[in-house]
Amino acid sequence: MKLYDLLQDVSYSALSPADPEITDVIYDSRKVTQGTAFVCLKGYTSDGHQYAQSAVEKGAAALVISDDLDFEVPENVAVIKTDDTRLALALMSRRYFGVPEQELITVAITGTKGKTTTTAMIAEIFSQAGIMTGTIGTLGIVYGGNTYKTDNTTPESYEIQKAMRSMIDAGCKAMVIEASSIGLKHSRLAGMTFDAAIFTNFSADHIGGVEHKNMAEYLYCKSLLFRQCRRAAVNCDDPTWQAVTNDFKGDILTFGFSETAQLRAKNDRLLSENGYIGVHFETEGLKTLSPDVGVPGKFNAYNALAAIAATSFFDIPDKAILDGLRIAHVKGRVEPVKVPGNYSLLIDYAHNALSMINVLTTLREYHPNRLITLFGAGGNRPKVRRFEMGEVSGRLSDLSVITEDNSRFEDVMDIIADIEVGLHKTDGKYVVVPKRKEAIRYCMLNAQDGDIIVLCGKGHEDYQEIKGVKYHMDERELIAEIIEEEKLG
Repeated sequence: MKLYDLLQDVSYSALSPADPEITDVIYDSRKVTQGTAFVCLKGYTSDGHQYAQSAVEKGAAALVISDDLDFEVPENVAVIKTDDTRLALALMSRRYFGVPEQELITVAITGTKGKTTTTAMIAEIFSQAGIMTGTIGTLGIVYGGNTYKTDNTTPESYEIQKAMRSMIDAGCKAMVIEASSIGLKHSRLAGMTFDAAIFTNFSADHIGGVEHKNMAEYLYCKSLLFRQCRRAAVNCDDPTWQAVTNDFKGDILTFGFSETAQLRAKNDRLLSENGYIGVHFETEGLKTLSPDVGVPGKFNAYNALAAIAATSFFDIPDKAILDGLRIAHVKGRVEPVKVPGNYSLLIDYAHNALSMINVLTTLREYHPNRLITLFGAGGNRPKVRRFEMGEVSGRLSDLSVITEDNSRFEDVMDIIADIEVGLHKTDGKYVVVPKRKEAIRYCMLNAQDGDIIVLCGKGHEDYQEIKGVKYHMDERELIAEIIEEEKLG
């Protein structure tokens, strides 16, 4: 593609007349090859302008800059100057990959909490309706049964556009993305028009340092999403919803428990039966439904409402909504694993005291026969974390099962001894089973009717790191092996 075709949406000045054929759009100088356009981004710790000369030496056909360069650029290399190279990267990437959002149903979700869970719910509902869907967010880029890790919840614009094109090539008809405030602030979604944008909620987070200078900026950045969508749905129980959608010019679909909501929830209650735990509620107004949601915690009624609101824009059958909400889950986030027996087994990424408090407090609300928490702690990390985790589990669990978790270069038994320091501050019962598979086996073989067992720490990870080596270890596979070995089926 010719350079000026890529630049058709960008405001710029051309500092040279060259209009080369561009083979790729690159913002990491290490990836520059012959014929690429190198976009000089300014980051928190580095400035791409410093690598412009290196990019030219590697064969870059064009440079996109915002600052003057301190070297003489060859005449055959195009130089494009623009005020915001990060915005330029987004607009150029969108053109380079053929404006992929025009070939997909697109939904973007913003809010402080609930983005990942709501994304999973919407994707599952689409899937139940026969619409193959890709997602982009905290867990990475996910489509076609594969997960590709990313550095950020909302990746760089080039990665988003590339992923969308790959999704289309794989047969996807829809894409759901978590739109973080940082991603919006840095123009990672710039140029796109989403079919629907969803607002979940707003609370203090990401303030200070290199993120947002104050709550006002944080709220403003979230509001940017509603300048680039065709439809909007918002949680009207959150008092900031009008400020967030101030720039949206169309009709807004409201959801919540409030009497004023267009999609209203009522009669919510916790579900715990035959190993299935979640939340049930009813809706009225826009839709009359009675969904069961397979994710624990009453707050997930809000996430489910957001998913219902989002998918209602696309004429999705009610059956697909109900089926999707019943089975939707986020990998590694209170993820249910089907097991024989009348108990619940969950996998969760909680790997510090605060996240363990959140998970265990939520599960306590289900009044299990026993709440059993299996966990370890990472090696070569502050010991205070281990003390705190031990104390939290000892206080909130009926039984703690202490085991390994990425011991790295430390001895597992030394880590376990530190966890026990915290446990000894409580009167909580615990056992030590150093090998993680054997610890899981212990939990399963000793499970009683009505127990909730939560495996904390690994979540979506599929490895165990020991002495600098990452060994494959997926807890879902371990559970399946135990069921087979113990003939529990």
